[in-house]
Amino acid sequence: MTPRRPLLALPALLLARPAAAQAAWPAARPIEVFVGFSAGGGVDVMARAVAPFLANLLPGARFVIVNRPGAGGQLGHEAAANAAPDGFALGATTMPGLVSHPIERAVRYRLADLTYLANLVDDPCALFVRPESPFRSLADVVAAGRAEPERVTYGLTGIGSDDHLTMFRFESATGARLTHVPFPGIGQMLPQVFSGQVAIAAMNVSEALPFLREGRLRGLGQAAPARWANMPDLATYREQGIDVLGSAARGFIAPPGLPAEITGRLLAAFESLAADPAWQREADRLAMPLRPVLGDAFRAQAMAMETELRAMWAQRPWNQG
Repeated sequence: MTPRRPLLALPALLLARPAAAQAAWPAARPIEVFVGFSAGGGVDVMARAVAPFLANLLPGARFVIVNRPGAGGQLGHEAAANAAPDGFALGATTMPGLVSHPIERAVRYRLADLTYLANLVDDPCALFVRPESPFRSLADVVAAGRAEPERVTYGLTGIGSDDHLTMFRFESATGARLTHVPFPGIGQMLPQVFSGQVAIAAMNVSEALPFLREGRLRGLGQAAPARWANMPDLATYREQGIDVLGSAARGFIAPPGLPAEITGRLLAAFESLAADPAWQREADRLAMPLRPVLGDAFRAQAMAMETELRAMWAQRPWNQG
């Protein structure tokens, strides 16, 4: 007769399972990174560039990019926020979208509850014109926007986007009033700027760089704390006397309640990534302006932006022009 296993061993085995499952991270299965935009966009490019570096820093980790385009990135943010908090789901995010969407409409996440890992890219907003434009500086735009309110047009992609909100700040700081013309994408906007049908292009510096180098666009100013190394000749707004900052901040979040041990390992990996010269060279090759902000500082950045944008919305809802 086969001897029975002692009953005391069963509880011990059951207690061991959760610890073993947790110890299996990150190798147990692929880590999904939800991207709320189509392949080839700025957030997608960042996520795909980061993945192999993170895999090297987290032995056994495998990353899979999952594109969930729609609603200006909202669907990707919701997919990440509502995934199981087990370390096998992250979100590649962009601000202000992550922050502005809950102000505009109902979303399936609470900003304060998310796990903030790292912001890596800070892509400044800027203004560009065709070479023949009479506008030579931001002062010219301000003068025209004051003399004839709403006559000067500027194109951008996305109502409530980083470029749109930065233009709201610009108008508030200067007293100029312009008219925005929204487009579904850069490909639809730039021909109108090149032809002179739209006076100014409001876009991120990384998007404008190839056209600037080709001589098809001329810059008026970048809304950054300092000049981007790849655009050293383009003065900042502050250098031109306009105290305005604005950018597309791109980074990574995780669902609420991510275990502290997993959060700590991810934060350590992002910290190592940010200091890696190989990553910095790759980011430069891909024209991604870097400004790493980690953990609690990243969360504080989001909360401060929420305060600013709620005040802006109360004064002038951006979906009303």
